Amino acid sequence: MEKIERVIVIGWDGAGIFVQDANTPNLDRYVSMGTFTFEAQTESPSISAECWGSLMHGVSPDKHGLNNDKADRETYPADSPYPSIFRVAREAWPEAKLAAFSAWRPINSGIVEDGIGVYKASMDDAGLAQAAADYIRTNPDLKLLYIELDLPDAAGHQHGYHTPGQLAAIGETDANTGVILRAIEEAGLSGDSLLIFVTDHGGGGEDKYGHGSDHPMDKTIYWGCVGPGIAAGAALRAEFSIRDTAAVVVHALGLEAPAAWEAKLPQGLFSPQ
Repeated sequence: MEKIERVIVIGWDGAGIFVQDANTPNLDRYVSMGTFTFEAQTESPSISAECWGSLMHGVSPDKHGLNNDKADRETYPADSPYPSIFRVAREAWPEAKLAAFSAWRPINSGIVEDGIGVYKASMDDAGLAQAAADYIRTNPDLKLLYIELDLPDAAGHQHGYHTPGQLAAIGETDANTGVILRAIEEAGLSGDSLLIFVTDHGGGGEDKYGHGSDHPMDKTIYWGCVGPGIAAGAALRAEFSIRDTAAVVVHALGLEAPAAWEAKLPQGLFSPQ
């Protein structure tokens, strides 16, 4: 079994579990190769900063304190007791290549810490996918890469969630993701990378054009991963939370999770080394 050399997280904003009804051949191919659940749960409130913040910082929103306005206006404190996955990696590896590509700018400006040497890029989805692909090809020795594509959420707000308009945007996002996946494969990184596929929330539960409630349409998300030591079809517990992603990332990189994190490593996800 190959050792995991890097982790790549690919997030689709606002896609809920609606991916099951969209044209997503690239995601489907990886679903068949790895461990996926369509019953994972996101945070309350089911809003982007709260949810991506928990994925990054391994704790619930009442601890990391993020919301959309705060992430847009402030930088995340570099001395927080709840470090991000990027800060944990940086403290372990001062020279490692870490990068965050986000179509929603507040992730880079207010959720990932500044001043810790993370390469950051924010632009529209199609441009971001190509930029991330270029980065992968020129930096095959990267250790941690996070990518967030925003079209599913934008379309949900515009057309309604789980509507033909949003499903079309999810299909477009899958095509953009294909650009990234081809770069990973062409760079020869597939065999020793852990790829995590995740969304932050759904929508349409209490408001056809919005999200934030505890309704299952807002709260239920997909989550999956593919990589060395991950058995295809392995079961994830029903209570798997988006914040547990942080524990998966650091474990895959061979790092210790901060004691203050609430994130839990799913039992049986990784085969014994």
